[in-house]
Amino acid sequence: MKTATDITSSFSTLYHPKAALVFYEAKGRDSYVEHFDMDESGRPVNAHPLTVREAQALARSLNTQREFLKPKGLLPGNVLEVNPGDGGSVLWYSKAQRRQLYFHKFLGLPDGVAHIPALVWKASRDNLFLYALAGNRRPTEKTALYHAPFFNVYESGSVCMGSVDLQFARSVSLEAFIAGWEDYFFNSYFSHLMHRHNPVKGNCVSLWKGLLETGEAFPKAVLKKNSKTLKNLLQ
Repeated sequence: MKTATDITSSFSTLYHPKAALVFYEAKGRDSYVEHFDMDESGRPVNAHPLTVREAQALARSLNTQREFLKPKGLLPGNVLEVNPGDGGSVLWYSKAQRRQLYFHKFLGLPDGVAHIPALVWKASRDNLFLYALAGNRRPTEKTALYHAPFFNVYESGSVCMGSVDLQFARSVSLEAFIAGWEDYFFNSYFSHLMHRHNPVKGNCVSLWKGLLETGEAFPKAVLKKNSKTLKNLLQ
């Protein structure tokens, strides 16, 4: 017979039983909750009715929503607004930069790296709205917004994510939420214009073909202004 080996010391985090709750319910009457402390050997002791303080501690431990969109440190400089309530949403901007882009084969465009303009993003767990900026500075409430010059974006700014599987943990940090949405967007294949909405002045396919071939900076003159300013996106 083999001897059992204690491997608990190799666990990265060891949890010990702290308390136990027993719920009682009588027909036609209110329920009753009894709280037990746990001794060093894990046995329930000191039975007593659940106190208000204990109930509040339990509520805090179960409330994972409080960690949703919590920054890891100071609020990132590109964040414009955070609304952790009502499902949560974040408004942020990104500066003009070079990004890897992917295109569906029927567009006749090769995948590649190209310059993109500065962007304003507004995202909840399930939806993303995207707009372009003519400048590269941090926008203000009066800053005019332009249509995002990409395929798969509606005239309203709503992004069609297609079959992308959006998965954000209930306790996702603010930084991971922003990085996750940007990755979802740029790692998806651009495929078509939405409801015949052309987001740029001129031909959208020709625009990206030229940018992919030449590596030139994004031409701000092709951006089309919409009727919104940043203030329209604030809660």
